[in-house]
Amino acid sequence: MFSGSLRTRLALLYGGVFLVLALVVLAIPYLAVSETTHVGSTAPPVISHPGQNLLPQVTVVLVTLAIAVAASLGLGWLLAGRLLRPLRTIVATAQDISATNLSRRLRTGRRDDEFSRLGQTLNDLFTRLEASFESQRHFVANAAHELRTPLAAERTVLQVALGDPEASAETLRTACDEILRLGRQQEKLIDALLTLAGSERGISRPEPFDLAVVAATVIQGVTIDARLAPAPAAGDPRLAESLVANLVGNAIRHNVPGGWAEIETGTAVGRAVVRVTNSGPVIPPGELDRLFQPFQRLGDERVRHRRDDGHGLGLAIVHAIAVAHGADLTARPRPEGGLDITVSFPSRPANQLPAQR
Repeated sequence: MFSGSLRTRLALLYGGVFLVLALVVLAIPYLAVSETTHVGSTAPPVISHPGQNLLPQVTVVLVTLAIAVAASLGLGWLLAGRLLRPLRTIVATAQDISATNLSRRLRTGRRDDEFSRLGQTLNDLFTRLEASFESQRHFVANAAHELRTPLAAERTVLQVALGDPEASAETLRTACDEILRLGRQQEKLIDALLTLAGSERGISRPEPFDLAVVAATVIQGVTIDARLAPAPAAGDPRLAESLVANLVGNAIRHNVPGGWAEIETGTAVGRAVVRVTNSGPVIPPGELDRLFQPFQRLGDERVRHRRDDGHGLGLAIVHAIAVAHGADLTARPRPEGGLDITVSFPSRPANQLPAQR
């Protein structure tokens, strides 16, 4: 199959159409047959072929036709180039746009044609890519900071312990305990990052599970009010357990002294539902969406390194796992303080990936 440029193919198409039409027009008089009958004569009619008179002019006709076809090819080439000029501009601009200058956009013009709609579609794609790359850069920077902070703390503890000439076994033991605590903190952060990355890959092999059973496993040894009714769902049970664990952990960690937290499972409109509600500080409605971004926490532009406040990944993991399962995530700040979060799972993941063989 011919695989030339689109411009070449269009020019050949124009020339081919012209050639076929010209041959049809020229063949009509050559193939025509006429019948002549003399009036008052009993002789048989005379049948003639007018096209036979054109035989001497065949050479001239063919030469003229060849010139006309060549001219049509040239005209088709110019016309195709004119029509494809906006497409070449779109291709050149799209090739020039990279991860470092995703802010550039295509000029779509004022016409509402196919090229303008193609340009607008690509502009929308570049907008989403720019937002994705920007989010990725922020995520990597925050993750690097969170990983570097405990390492710097460990180095400081070791330097202080080694620099003390009067260090006793007790002070060295205290330094070792602090280093172990910082190591456990790094381990939790890495586990959270791996969970977040794994949940964003989607569900390849959905399995049936019951949110009530998952929740009962998570809240063992945790002080929380529970009303667990059967809630069958499908997806990844391990990710679902991580989702419930992060919801419960967030409800308990970000609470107030003497506060409360409760978890509830059940079904609604054929969907499995888990709901976690807790008391806590008042959350402004404008801050709610930001809390579901990685390394974000109420009242801070970015989560600070603290002993027990986590890394600001809990609700981001909840959001990623809900998206992977095609679940509906609804969060509502309570007027008196705290959050009311509901996750509704479908019977089958909406964005199920094909199983690998």
